[in-house]
Amino acid sequence: MQTSLSPTSASRDWMFWRGLKRSTRVVCYPRLKPIHQLEALPVDDGVAGFYNWRSLGNDPQFAWRRQLPLPGWNMLEIGIRHDQPSGSARLYVDTGQGFNEAESFYLTLRPGRIAKRLCFIGAGIRGIRFDPLEAEGCFVVDHLRLVWLTPWFAHDRLAQRLANLHGQWLETPKARVLAQLKLSAQAQKLHWRALALKQYEETFVRLCPRKSYRQWLVQQPVLSIEQISRRLTTFSYRPLISILLPTYNPDIKDLDHCIESVLAQHYPNWQLCIADDASTDPRVHERFAHYAERDSRIEVVFRPTNGHICAASNTALARARGDYVALLDHDDRLVPEALYHVIETLQRQPQAALLYSDEDKIDDFDERFDPHFKPAWNPDLLLGQNYVSHLGVYRTERVNSLGGFRQGFEGSQDHDLTLRFCAGLDPDQIVRIPHVLYHWHAGQGSTASAAVEKAYTADAGLQAVQDYLTRHAAGASVEPGKFPNTYRVRWPIPDPAPLVSLLIPTRDQVSILRPCVEAILERTRYPHLELLILDNGSTCPQTLAFLDDIATDPRVRVLRWPQPFNYSAINNFGARHANGHILGLINNDIEPINEDWLEEMVGQACRDEIGCVGAKLYYPDGTVQHAGVLLGVGGVAGHAHKYFSRHEPGYFSRLHLAQNYSAVTAACLVVRKSLFDAVGGLDEENLAVAFNDVDFCLKVREAGYRNLWTPFAELYHHESVSRGADDTNAKRQRASREADYMRRRWRHRLFDDPAYHPNLTLTYEDFSLR
Repeated sequence: MQTSLSPTSASRDWMFWRGLKRSTRVVCYPRLKPIHQLEALPVDDGVAGFYNWRSLGNDPQFAWRRQLPLPGWNMLEIGIRHDQPSGSARLYVDTGQGFNEAESFYLTLRPGRIAKRLCFIGAGIRGIRFDPLEAEGCFVVDHLRLVWLTPWFAHDRLAQRLANLHGQWLETPKARVLAQLKLSAQAQKLHWRALALKQYEETFVRLCPRKSYRQWLVQQPVLSIEQISRRLTTFSYRPLISILLPTYNPDIKDLDHCIESVLAQHYPNWQLCIADDASTDPRVHERFAHYAERDSRIEVVFRPTNGHICAASNTALARARGDYVALLDHDDRLVPEALYHVIETLQRQPQAALLYSDEDKIDDFDERFDPHFKPAWNPDLLLGQNYVSHLGVYRTERVNSLGGFRQGFEGSQDHDLTLRFCAGLDPDQIVRIPHVLYHWHAGQGSTASAAVEKAYTADAGLQAVQDYLTRHAAGASVEPGKFPNTYRVRWPIPDPAPLVSLLIPTRDQVSILRPCVEAILERTRYPHLELLILDNGSTCPQTLAFLDDIATDPRVRVLRWPQPFNYSAINNFGARHANGHILGLINNDIEPINEDWLEEMVGQACRDEIGCVGAKLYYPDGTVQHAGVLLGVGGVAGHAHKYFSRHEPGYFSRLHLAQNYSAVTAACLVVRKSLFDAVGGLDEENLAVAFNDVDFCLKVREAGYRNLWTPFAELYHHESVSRGADDTNAKRQRASREADYMRRRWRHRLFDDPAYHPNLTLTYEDFSLR
């Protein structure tokens, strides 16, 4: 069927579209013609076996030739393999207004998966443009098409997505979404489809290339100077903040930007303590003299000899008169509202001893990019990387009592200070300010642009973490992480090693159970374990024979649970029969990869302050299935970094760092049995199938323990193969009831996850902008 449209035939084609039967299937495949920032890779190119195109910039474009789609509802399907950490594509449709953002359709590219979305295409299509990436890189288009949809099917998919992913409709049954949406549109004097498409668009993740971050920044509210001044008059606590600025031969332009950013602060009660570490550039002295004369709040000390950054920072610290000191590098900048937000936070949380903020980077052309939206206090993440800096604001008295900055830790002196400063503080004394207050300069040669250019910083950081462990965690040791300035801590296992009871619920399907059990027994180096197979009414002869055979292994017991499936009840039953000091909740479709997986998890679980410990789980194709649980995603919870390649760093290397999450999945979860019993185990009554692990972890957290996820216990997970999907009305109703229960029970936690950030998406699990 010829689907090309011309402006003169638009009305006839529109009538044809309206008359199509529900069973009609019109598929539009393009022929792509490169028109901008694209080159074809030659056959003999080294990467040609994987990719056949190279993007030469951040705006590569294909013209869509041959077929044009029918107007109306279409399903856009895209599959692209590329060599970038992440990717996104956009389709533009020209219906007479040229190619524009309003008539474009965005999709995040999923590794190894075809991405799909609804598109409503107006009449009079003149052309289509396809932008395959938003960055330089190599790629191949494996799948690309538009499939025309009948309105009734498109409306059903639209309602389903809004009910599942849009914050306004999460608690609304799918059948009611469109009716209520139409009423809302009528009240706003909008066509219902315009409102529906706007909200549908909001459910799609936005990655954070520079262009997207620029667009996001424009949309953020900004307080005016007048608003800030009025609010400041209401503050009862307005302490002096001393900003410490050590310098050595800074670029004059960068130095000017830095000091001007302090002078531009909307909060006036500050002191800038500059300690110049014997700069040899005479222009530096001239600039400091200029600024000191310009503003009496600026104090400059010229050190006679160069002593490096710790000595210079201590010289600046000695001049500080403020209740708090803030750390600033000589080529970085503060946002004008930075100190205001610090003071505003102190009005609400006067107990704060350390405050830290989000940050982004700024290049030599003053363009902001790469924002780092940080979790709230996350002590295990701090051992893996210095996520606190920048901006860090510390109570001066405590910094002085610790002796300030320690020489010998140059390059990671702020990480060393933060580790020592936080030791012994209550968690509520460490406060995150969820705003970007600091621009980290990413100029040539800076640590921000290339951490490997300053390898000594990683060595100093390793020394800082080891010193902390020596003082506060006997037996623990640290080693370099996979990425620059990241670290792995190895926690000791008690001697003798505690008995671990691994609980594996199962029913039939020996083809799944056998490789799981055999892999655990063969590929687990941990010396002291028992494996409890909890049989939930198996009838398959092969399964029963396998259970009889495996029970002859002295490490294995088979316990019968002949009741209707209830994941929580089965595991509670197993826990009552477990002999171990440590429990491991294990799905029957799990297979270990590294032999020390259980040693890693037990070492973490035996720490007094740690509750539940989760593992890094992969789908069989090597993409991530679980890397910690993010609360609020999808309405209740989702898995961090889902579908990422196992080799990707993740959000600021978090895919390869042990850290605290509010929850981890019970597909592979280790916890002390005493703690499991103390919080009442899993909820059998309200959460028979789903979310019982999230609920359990939140109970453990409320009991005062930190839950932890480790990337150093790696296993494959054939997710829900044995239980099956929620593909019947009864299962879907049960899933809905359990989700509703979680929202009622944990509403105060689900949408304020301390391991996440309010500026990051609740639609997907990839840490993209909300």
